[in-house]
Amino acid sequence: MTTDAPMATTTSDDLGNLPFEEALGQLEGIVRSLEGGKSTLAQAIAEYERGTALRRHCEAKLAEAEAKVQAVVEGAGGLSLRDVE
Repeated sequence: MTTDAPMATTTSDDLGNLPFEEALGQLEGIVRSLEGGKSTLAQAIAEYERGTALRRHCEAKLAEAEAKVQAVVEGAGGLSLRDVE
């Protein structure tokens, strides 16, 4: 009889300081694991939940980066930054 690994709980604090690259790496690992199909149902559900939270986190980080890039505008005196918030 096998025991399931403890279900991963994901909170916003858990992901808050996670760099984009690390979150993306974790998400890619989860996708590979789910595609492999060797997890128990409970493990697959926990991985899916974690993957969903990581996807949202990555999307937020990308949106933040896009806003920063868009804040760089070319003005009469060359490139300048405008406030983003």
